[in-house]
Amino acid sequence: MRIARVFTRALYGMEAPLVTVEVGLAMGLPAFTVVGMPQAGVREARDRVRSAIQASDFDFPRGSKITVNLAPADLPKHGARYDLAIAIGILAADGQLSEAAVVSREFYGELTLNGELRDVEGMLPALLACRREGREAVIPLDNLAEAQVIREQQCVVGESLRDVVEHLTGPHKLPFVQALKSHDYVYPTGDIADVMGQEQAKRALLLAAMGGHHLLFVGPPGTGKTMLAQRLLGLLPPLNDEQGLEVAAVRSVAGYEHRAATPHSWLQRNLRAPHHSCSAAALVGGGSPPQPGEISLAHNAILFLDELPEFSRHVLDSLREPLESGHVTISRAGYQAQFPARFQLVCALNPSPCGHFDGTLASARSSPDQINRYLGKLSGPLLDRIDMQVDVPRQPEILKQQQTEAPPAQTPKLREQVTAMRVLQCERQGCLNADLQPHQLSTVCQLQKSDHTFLVAAIEKFGLSHRAYHRVLRLARTIADAAQAERVGRQHLAEALSYRALDRLLQQLREL
Repeated sequence: MRIARVFTRALYGMEAPLVTVEVGLAMGLPAFTVVGMPQAGVREARDRVRSAIQASDFDFPRGSKITVNLAPADLPKHGARYDLAIAIGILAADGQLSEAAVVSREFYGELTLNGELRDVEGMLPALLACRREGREAVIPLDNLAEAQVIREQQCVVGESLRDVVEHLTGPHKLPFVQALKSHDYVYPTGDIADVMGQEQAKRALLLAAMGGHHLLFVGPPGTGKTMLAQRLLGLLPPLNDEQGLEVAAVRSVAGYEHRAATPHSWLQRNLRAPHHSCSAAALVGGGSPPQPGEISLAHNAILFLDELPEFSRHVLDSLREPLESGHVTISRAGYQAQFPARFQLVCALNPSPCGHFDGTLASARSSPDQINRYLGKLSGPLLDRIDMQVDVPRQPEILKQQQTEAPPAQTPKLREQVTAMRVLQCERQGCLNADLQPHQLSTVCQLQKSDHTFLVAAIEKFGLSHRAYHRVLRLARTIADAAQAERVGRQHLAEALSYRALDRLLQQLREL
């Protein structure tokens, strides 16, 4: 029996475990068998590989029993990513390629019937793992944009099986992928000055950008809640190299977006805004094999949930653990997959089903029971995890102020302030204020005795939890940083407590 070994990698959540493709050619009845826990897409590789080898004018071993083992056998294998590795293994076992030509390389790609290479999902985690092992990666040309975001790599791209074989045998070497020399950040269009009025909401948006705080806008329709949420993306600084690779890896695993992506867009923050009809699996991830959901695609970026009470309560409550831990674990029979999910949550809601309610029944067409049922979809534990609840009221006086020219841009200047505040926080405590741990609050947010008494009294009056107490402290620390104050004082605590619009609204509703 003639045996050849070729390396490739599987996709297992955000990991890329090594898979050894062992190809054996033996005497016997002609057969082509794939073993090693292959799923349907992998078993179908037999027909694709046979046709691709023949269409590329190579000899397909006839009269031999071909056995392909994908090791380790206890790891499920999905998709068509193993086609190229299987084809190279067959050619190596048949003597058409030398063992030395394949031993230090890894091969990825789906084969068409005429031998062309097609892109595969999850290429970025595989390339990062391949770089750690010091091997050369051979990938499809359509995955070029992903490969260009990685520096210090050994990676070549090919368009067909023939290109790859000629690269291995020497006549025509494939070019190495050149990494991006600079990551030019493209800021989103739209300026915060586009929002008319709403100075308190703009102030809250700036604080949320500085400290990484979660934010909830409460107000009637048409007051600018959605526009404010969209402007937050422009206030955030660019991602660093490590954060950019994390974002790009998640998008690579998701797969369906990368075909139209440019190399620079892989490293950009984005705003994910799923419709309120989405399921829990679409939001947090799921499927078989597990795929990242919207919260993972919003990693190091923004998740915007508009019309928050229209989401299913079960869907909203599935956010509770990721908001605390920064990751989500998808469990299926036999294995688990973990995806990063450190996102900034921005929500918007109307105060009642009719859209209007300011604490008095005269302002709404809905009854107290209808309003209670509408807002009751938001559980207390979820609201506890949102740092700021900001009122976005109607401001009819703003409409009377006719504007004759566009207001000057404010976002670039505010972005500089946000960047400076984030640098200050990371140098002081190693993280943003929103991520401060309870044991850090005693030193970073140390209060005078009178200020602590004031805060405790306010917490008891609003009926807030211990978690909300900590979140008020974190927000007050951001407010103090914005004011360039060394200590958190009563004025900072008072402003932090003023961003509890929904709590006040619910308290007024209970009094009706």
